[in-house]
Amino acid sequence: MDGSSRKKSGLRAVVHTLGCRLNQSESQILRDRLAVEGYRVVPFGERADLGIINTCTVTREADGKCRKAVRQFIRQNPEAFTAVIGCYSQMGAAEIAEIPGVDLIVGNQDKFAVLEHLHAGKNAEPVILRERISREDFSLTFVGDLPFDKRANLKVQDGCDFMCSFCIIPFARGQARSRAWENMLEEARAAARRGIRELVLTGVNVGTYSNGGKGIVALVDALDAIPELLRVRISSIEPTTVPEALLDRMADPGHSLLPFLHLPLQAGSDRILGLMRRKYSIHEYRAFAREAVRRVPGLCLGTDIMVGFPGETEAEFAETCAQFLELPFAYTHAFPYSEREGTLVMKRDLPPVPVAERSRRCVRLRSLSARKRRTFMEAHQGREALVLLEDPRDGGFPGYTANYIRVRVPDPGTDIRNRLFRVRLGEIRADWMEAEIIGPG
Repeated sequence: MDGSSRKKSGLRAVVHTLGCRLNQSESQILRDRLAVEGYRVVPFGERADLGIINTCTVTREADGKCRKAVRQFIRQNPEAFTAVIGCYSQMGAAEIAEIPGVDLIVGNQDKFAVLEHLHAGKNAEPVILRERISREDFSLTFVGDLPFDKRANLKVQDGCDFMCSFCIIPFARGQARSRAWENMLEEARAAARRGIRELVLTGVNVGTYSNGGKGIVALVDALDAIPELLRVRISSIEPTTVPEALLDRMADPGHSLLPFLHLPLQAGSDRILGLMRRKYSIHEYRAFAREAVRRVPGLCLGTDIMVGFPGETEAEFAETCAQFLELPFAYTHAFPYSEREGTLVMKRDLPPVPVAERSRRCVRLRSLSARKRRTFMEAHQGREALVLLEDPRDGGFPGYTANYIRVRVPDPGTDIRNRLFRVRLGEIRADWMEAEIIGPG
């Protein structure tokens, strides 16, 4: 089935995403391309003629969720052409191929070429396209220009050279490489034309961005120069890759870079950090975190913490909890260690932490995180903030402050989505705050 016949057919397509913001960014590009080619893109769960499942492999649980999603799509759409792409396709193609009904399995190198391999009818056996991942900097050959009225993710980088001992992603995504400068800015400008007012910078190791002598600071400055773009947010960044000039941009109220740092810690024990092959000591991390909060007014500092790493003792977990409570974090994403074949830690003779104990430690940290998040919100009650409002929901318009507090304003009876307003923050409701509009932003 060629492109012109697809345009006339009005076929329905699903692009279902599992995993990180980088996957979400890539999936949006695929949705845009499908729409341009004439497909009607529908939500996962609706009837479809084509399904593209963009997968994650960061943990064994992620692998399981991917297999479940693939089976669910095929069960609901047995005659549909089913393509499975992304990180799990790169690392677990043989497992995916065992699922009856899968037609195409595409790794990360060729995921954007998936549409070129579609044809009429299902395959008797799945076709597997899993090439070695290039080490070269890259461009994206398709940039959507369709109306879109929410914040968007901007892929700026891929791959990682850090090789933490627990992480499979360097094998699934390849070595660190950056997106070509003009190609990236072309998409950013197109997003602004589409009505995007906030871009979230995504990648595997965003802070290592480097193309043509330009790094992460030059990147945020270039985005700041796009007049229609009001906000730039960095999704997650390694603590050793944050230049001081980036904090200066965050502290500047006239710059579009928002005061938000998601800075993975992973553990509060130097011994565990060493076993993880992280590139900092707890002392170095603490010093930087405190300096960031001192220099950037209102900064929201979030983190990732892994529990149950092989050999982690109860005392070391308690040390991690104490560091999390003492440092000026607003929240953490806590998750249990997951065994990944091929990672360095699997080659070491370290005593495993029982799965039940990993779960207990996760519950403990998540409870501490909920307390921290509430404390952060309480500190902002009664204050004014700028909020970019989103699609209406439950009788109001939700949105995020610059420092990542989720809020909702009452519905004023007019369409105020995708506009920046100054609000006053009020009562706390679970993990969000009520707010009232004071005036335009």
